[in-house]
Amino acid sequence: MSNNGNSGGVFMAFVIGALAGAAVALLYAPVPGDETRRKLAERAREGRQRAETMAREGREFVNRKRDTITSVVEKGRETLTSAVEKGREAFEKTRKETL
Repeated sequence: MSNNGNSGGVFMAFVIGALAGAAVALLYAPVPGDETRRKLAERAREGRQRAETMAREGREFVNRKRDTITSVVEKGRETLTSAVEKGREAFEKTRKETL
């Protein structure tokens, strides 16, 4: 699971690097300053929207997995509790029979 967290960091570094590269490319492109600023603002908006979408999808994924894990743990707990109770009953029955 720790690999997923590392992948997210690498991906974010990639996105930030891509945005920085696009900004530099636009700054050195032979277009008027107003147009360059407009393009930079547009790209920044697009990047922010993508990052927000990815963050939302990431939270949804984590929540889905958390529900699954919680369900599995609860089922295991119920199974263990039932097994302990049956073992206790068998022990008591055996003890009464031997007395």
